[in-house]
Amino acid sequence: MQQGSRIAIVLVTGLFFLWALAHNLNPILIPHLRKALHLNDMRSALVDSAFFIAYFVMALPAGALMKRFGYRMGIVGGLLLFATGAFLFWPAATQQSYPFFLGALFVIASGLTFLETAANPYISVLGDPTTAPRRLNFAQAFNGLGAALAAWFGGRFILSGASLTDEQMATMDPQAIEAWFTTEALAVRMPYLVIGGIVLLAALLFLLVRLPEIKEENDGATDRDPLAWRRLRLGVVAQFCYVGAQVGVASFFIRFSGQVAGVGEKDAAYMLSIGLLLFMAGRFIGTALMKWITAARLLAWCAVANLVLIAIAVAAGGYIAVGALLGVELFMSIMFPTIFSLSIAGLGRDTKLGSSLLVMSIVGGAVVPPIMGAISDSSGIQLAYLAPQACFVVVLIFARKVESA
Repeated sequence: MQQGSRIAIVLVTGLFFLWALAHNLNPILIPHLRKALHLNDMRSALVDSAFFIAYFVMALPAGALMKRFGYRMGIVGGLLLFATGAFLFWPAATQQSYPFFLGALFVIASGLTFLETAANPYISVLGDPTTAPRRLNFAQAFNGLGAALAAWFGGRFILSGASLTDEQMATMDPQAIEAWFTTEALAVRMPYLVIGGIVLLAALLFLLVRLPEIKEENDGATDRDPLAWRRLRLGVVAQFCYVGAQVGVASFFIRFSGQVAGVGEKDAAYMLSIGLLLFMAGRFIGTALMKWITAARLLAWCAVANLVLIAIAVAAGGYIAVGALLGVELFMSIMFPTIFSLSIAGLGRDTKLGSSLLVMSIVGGAVVPPIMGAISDSSGIQLAYLAPQACFVVVLIFARKVESA
């Protein structure tokens, strides 16, 4: 591998870390804004909807712009949007406006759409095609590191650990209640200001460093390969379901831990960071295992493991149920990069288009959490986890189809 390619892989791998920070602050924002803005589970889950709907809206424009201007400018544009959305948290918190928060999240996610549309296929095609799943899993492992840090960071600097019950508010002065809600809402301003500054520095770095541009036109199959396109169609559905499951499992973890095991929100956030460290470790372990086990077979085994673990989380109680959800983080770790790389294999000149369609499928993260919120409001938080369990069934079907092809 040439020196320029090595530098490109290092820099692009850093993007996986950055967008994980944004993704995995959402499980912190959901309980925080639910409390600070007095929302129910269904409305609080709109954090995920506003975030992930951007992937559906922006993926094809991102792919088209990168086809015109290349990966590097797509990355720079994505970082600038990311930073802008982070800075918008300051006025959103000052005004205590939930629609403003949702708008800021949409802008952040629009930037991430550019980053993911560029980074995932870039890592996949920058090297030997036969090792693309291993290479992408390795890069995505740093996404896991960012995820774990986000949960710790949010628990430390956003969540207060305090809450007001309806009974307490009934005995408080209205001005004291308003002051309490204002303090909670303003807690997000400084963390997102810091994140925005870091992302701006990253954009400057990518402007200064030239990356090798990959020419997919000369590689592999074209849009006339029916097998490659059939695999892509299956992959889009599987990725939609996987992302919905991943987001839903984490987004309601803090609420789940509190209701099922009586864990406080700060402690639950720290437990979530442990789960996300397992997520990171799973990607390193999965990368190593792919030397001996095919990517599709390993994906199938992990899907089966998660079906069992979610069944335990739904049926059991206390720390056993919480521990089962932490185990889900471990076994779903390889799923996104493995589905992605298997889905675009053989697309050749259509790799950027295939990548855009797979990034669009991330909209599953906007669909599954509100479904879970509605189930939680009506039937309890544990039964809500039947939604991600159904999603892992689809992932299993995709893995078996690819393995048998």
